[in-house]
Amino acid sequence: MRTLRAVRSFPLPVRLLLVNQLGVNTGFYLLIPYLATHLGRDLGLSAVAVGLVLGVRNLSQQGLFILGGSAADRLGARGVIIAGCALRTVGFGLFALGDGLAVLLAASALSGLAGALFNPAVRTYLAHESGGRKAEAFALFGVFATTGALLGPLLGTALLLVDFRAAALGAAGIFALLTVAQACALPARPVPPPTTRVLGDWGEVLGDRRFLAFALALVGLYVLESQLYLLLADRARAATGWDGAVGLLFLTSTVANLTLQLRITRSLQQRGSRGRWIACGLLLAGLAFLPPLLAGGLAPLLLTALLLHTGVMIAQPFVQELIPAFGRDGLTGTYYGVFYLVSGLAAALGNASVGWAMDTAAAAPWLLCCALGSTCAAAVARQRTRLPDPTVRPPVPRQPTGEPT
Repeated sequence: MRTLRAVRSFPLPVRLLLVNQLGVNTGFYLLIPYLATHLGRDLGLSAVAVGLVLGVRNLSQQGLFILGGSAADRLGARGVIIAGCALRTVGFGLFALGDGLAVLLAASALSGLAGALFNPAVRTYLAHESGGRKAEAFALFGVFATTGALLGPLLGTALLLVDFRAAALGAAGIFALLTVAQACALPARPVPPPTTRVLGDWGEVLGDRRFLAFALALVGLYVLESQLYLLLADRARAATGWDGAVGLLFLTSTVANLTLQLRITRSLQQRGSRGRWIACGLLLAGLAFLPPLLAGGLAPLLLTALLLHTGVMIAQPFVQELIPAFGRDGLTGTYYGVFYLVSGLAAALGNASVGWAMDTAAAAPWLLCCALGSTCAAAVARQRTRLPDPTVRPPVPRQPTGEPT
């Protein structure tokens, strides 16, 4: 009830974006966790071809975040959100209707591009519409996103009882509904004409050393969070011999998110600096990987999932609140785009490192994750006094000569 009251206290655009994120994650996780199995087992593709299809999706999303952010700044976040959902409708529909490698690669590229568009655009729109309540809005955003990540696999499992095509069409249908709903109900906002060049915007963000140091310090949060799908999922299956054990990890995280996220954010935002709590969240996320070193079985893994997600709940809303505070209003999308570009590339490298550690020694991946969380927490703590005030925005720079592009 507390969460529902908080949702109702926000203006309509924010409420629409929260429901949108629930639908986005439901549709995404309805399909993507089962895609590799479908490509290899059902279609008989080689491991190289499967890796290529999955890699194209990751590369087209992570590599193009900066384009999606710039598009949100220059064209308006609303249109970019709608375009992203429409592209994912087409991409997931192609997964259902085609089995040739060329079609699958096109579907993968479109699906990745869709994420590159609406990921920074949604956050840009939410940051603008939530005003001085950004941290609370992003806390609710996380609640809806986590709930969708749980509902998606459950719905996907049910649709896979029919076949993969039913799951893909179901996911495409969700994104089609989201596209129509956003076009009809999400309010349009005026977009000031750009006064700078695109490359100039990128140079301004990439030249912001304070922001880049912050983004690099936060890579640990996203690497550690992704271990729910890699390290923890693998060890839960090994410990129990039951694939359903992975679902218990996600259920633990979702229940914690629904019951604790809003309370944590509301409590902490009144006590101490944002940097302090981000560092604490990172440290807790890293220490969460110690219990499996001390005992075997499923219980320590569930405790790790709970502690890890608690660390994420502490840090994530304040991270999202701070990102736009580094730059001027006209660069909010670009800052989000660069942040997720850095995070996505780092997560890929981090997961490769954890995978390597999993093959070397039993304790190695747990110690690696613990060290990563602690190191990133220390990096944020050192930056704490240099982080921006989220209630104050930098001034717009003087207009350059020449025509903007």
